[in-house]
Amino acid sequence: MKTSSDSLRRFLFEHAPLRGEIVRLDSVWQSVIERHDYPPVLRDLMGELCAAAVLLAATLKLKGAMVLQIHGKGAVKLLVVECSGDLELRATAKWEGDLSHGTLQDLIGDGRFVITLDPKDGNQAYQGIVALEGNSIAEILQNYMTRSEQLETRLWLAADGNSAGGMLLQKLPGQHEEGDEDAWGNAVHIADTLKPEELLNVASAELVHLLYHEEDIRLFDAQDVVFRCTCSRDNVARMLRMLGQDEVDAVIAEHGEVEVHCEFCNQRYLFDRVDANAAFADGVAVSTNKTLH
Repeated sequence: MKTSSDSLRRFLFEHAPLRGEIVRLDSVWQSVIERHDYPPVLRDLMGELCAAAVLLAATLKLKGAMVLQIHGKGAVKLLVVECSGDLELRATAKWEGDLSHGTLQDLIGDGRFVITLDPKDGNQAYQGIVALEGNSIAEILQNYMTRSEQLETRLWLAADGNSAGGMLLQKLPGQHEEGDEDAWGNAVHIADTLKPEELLNVASAELVHLLYHEEDIRLFDAQDVVFRCTCSRDNVARMLRMLGQDEVDAVIAEHGEVEVHCEFCNQRYLFDRVDANAAFADGVAVSTNKTLH
């Protein structure tokens, strides 16, 4: 029976230097996709990227946020997922043309994959370029983790119109003993039997037990994952100040107001001349009723 979770659970192999995580997104995933009419192929790719972002953000124990971005020159133009260290998630995508068929590489075309770690404290963000090597989001990211982070990592991801989910296995860094390679290979071999429907429908504790009931596993408490967009009227006002008053005034002169649309949560913010003047003069946004959904 399907159990809604919107959570991440960590687990640890007691007698081998291996750790894992399982994430399930139900209402959080619905909050992402209900705001846009995504084609099924793109929706599922974004769901896999959302699950991966939560798994990786939890693994890195971020203080700020991780942003996964795929910029494509094929039918998929953009995939963006942001997950904070507190497991607050938001995502969006852009596309053109037919997405009914084709491999991941076909859909992205000559694209690039960027991982950004933003500390959100004013310090410089770190960016890493991910080689588009692999036939799936999971393969691309696990190749990156193994090569760039020098951590043996495997990912299993799935998504549909109802849920998104994933599992991560990783070797713990440090001194390894004889037999650890066998433990790693066995754990990966067992996880390779996972079916997408199991990731999307079976509760995390039950799934760990089904896979590794012969192992001594420590299962940690679940961490909640939530949908949260960081856009706000004050943030939009700050963006307008960065554009400069001359440019904002020119837009208002032509259209009567400035409209800013958040691609993540689909909110629209309207600033007329009075609002804009107040934003530049006082450094705050006014007329908070001018926020549209």
